[in-house]
Amino acid sequence: MSALIEIAGLTKRFGAFTAVDNVSFDVARGEVLGFLGPNGAGKSTTMKMLAGFVTPTSGTARICGHDVRSHSVQARRELGYLPEGAPTYPEMSVLGFLQFCGRLRGFSGRELRERVDHAVALTTLGGVRLQPVETLSKGFKRRVGLAQALLHDPAVLVLDEPTDGLDPNQKHGVRELIRQMAPSKAIVISTHILEEVDAVCTRAIVIANGRIVADATPAELAKRHPSGKLDDVFRAMTAPKTAEAA
Repeated sequence: MSALIEIAGLTKRFGAFTAVDNVSFDVARGEVLGFLGPNGAGKSTTMKMLAGFVTPTSGTARICGHDVRSHSVQARRELGYLPEGAPTYPEMSVLGFLQFCGRLRGFSGRELRERVDHAVALTTLGGVRLQPVETLSKGFKRRVGLAQALLHDPAVLVLDEPTDGLDPNQKHGVRELIRQMAPSKAIVISTHILEEVDAVCTRAIVIANGRIVADATPAELAKRHPSGKLDDVFRAMTAPKTAEAA
């Protein structure tokens, strides 16, 4: 199975601070990868480098074979990206914003209308499609961000906290959508919600202090702690290291 995401030796330094330290992994079509780690572990920085929003200090990242630095336009055509915070134009209506995103993707006329309508239906935004984005709840704004990531039916999805701010029913809907899309895409989900990893992910990577400390299926990870619970495994792997006594 060929990889749609290829990351090799990815490193990012901010002055003397190393945010991401020699991270390497691939994601194949049909995989849903949960990217886990505590705040400040390097998750969002890794995803921003993969999406082409942050330039790596060293290492490479490819999307569908396209290097995100040397062939950035080709790589972004294959990518649907939901960043942390899902920035939008708050004064635009939901429909207006998605039409704007679609035009940026090169769509027009009937194809633009069909793609926007499909994205609205997938993310159940029909009831608020004419409202200004700034009037929406955090959960609805998150779904607008997800809709723009799906507009062009990309082969790769990179989703940073996709269910942040959603109520339980909305979370269930987004997880079901991810399961439906998974066979035809490579999907990376950054999340703090470990039940989400159990629910939708076929594989999980745990990152701490900028380095990968585990890469396994959720079931395999759970076996690494006597309790058999992912949250206990996560805490054990990402707990701050105490200095040894002199």
